[in-house]
Amino acid sequence: MSKDKLRIGIIGCGGIAHAHANAYKSFDDVEVVAGADIVPGKARKFLDRFDWTDADAYDSTEELCERDDIDAVSICTYNSQHAVCAVAALNAGMHVLLEKPMSVTIEQGLEIMAAEKASGKIVSIGFQPRYGANYQMVRNLIVDEKALGDVYYVQTGGGRRRGIPGGTFISKEKAGVGALADIGCYALDFALNSIGYPKPLTVSAVKYDHFGKNPKYFGDYKNFEVDDFSAAFIRLEGGITLDFRMSWAMHMDTAGDFLFLGKDAGLKVKQPNIGAWSGAWDGTVGDITLFHDLYGKLTQTPVPIETQEKGNLFQSKVRAFVDAVLTKGEAPIPTSQIIRNQAIIDGIIRSSECGHEVEVKYLDKI
Repeated sequence: MSKDKLRIGIIGCGGIAHAHANAYKSFDDVEVVAGADIVPGKARKFLDRFDWTDADAYDSTEELCERDDIDAVSICTYNSQHAVCAVAALNAGMHVLLEKPMSVTIEQGLEIMAAEKASGKIVSIGFQPRYGANYQMVRNLIVDEKALGDVYYVQTGGGRRRGIPGGTFISKEKAGVGALADIGCYALDFALNSIGYPKPLTVSAVKYDHFGKNPKYFGDYKNFEVDDFSAAFIRLEGGITLDFRMSWAMHMDTAGDFLFLGKDAGLKVKQPNIGAWSGAWDGTVGDITLFHDLYGKLTQTPVPIETQEKGNLFQSKVRAFVDAVLTKGEAPIPTSQIIRNQAIIDGIIRSSECGHEVEVKYLDKI
């Protein structure tokens, strides 16, 4: 194993870890030296699949974190273990690329941030859609060019008509949250990042499990323990309202398009595809239209969009993290932003359970 390359460990060797592995495999300045998974033998099988036969396999995060020659880790575990594994890696002096969602609760997110600060290392959260050219263009229009003027209302859209995953995704103990955190966090990130990530103040929300627990729609209904649909009305600082909705299953082709309403203009970003498993804001978009007045006339201007492969977005995410570690730079997708995403998810959970609006927790820390 070369000492000149960035030494990487992968914690959690399930499905999403393969995307991380494929990205690392394509870089000449990176070497995966270890993997860990709580399922005995899984890490070894995973590493061998990518021809990392010299890399060491472990059956726990703790064992991997005892090493002092690993520079950084990708954490690809199920949601409820994100904070535990991230804190352990940071305490061991490792940089962290953490898959989304950041955590399940806001308290867990703050634990990660505290460990990050104490360690002097970076944590970057895995929102690869950020690297989409069209996502970046939307943010530039709104934040940099101020094409809409002051934004006062944002509506998220998307949602799957039928697309409930199985396995750990539907377990409350492992996933913690369902559609809300699995694909809803993408929509929240697109909305918040496009307007500069303002602080959330209050949340009024509902969540349902009508499809996941119905044998008519989902085969593993007896083990379904999370949400399959959620909606929320969120007040943000600056007088901005965020109207959020997301689903794994519903009797509708889409919950709508993305709308950004400003005092000078509005922007509509259409969902790219309509279908049973479509509806996640994963970096692709449909038509984008600017609604504005021109010489006193109501005008609609199509915004040119670019085509970009989703796989390239994932590779861009991992590459940005690697570059930040190598150059001692800042986290590409910092916890200081994503903690606000997490605060909304936490607020949606609490509001839906108590049946009324709640204030966002720890406003002084997010």
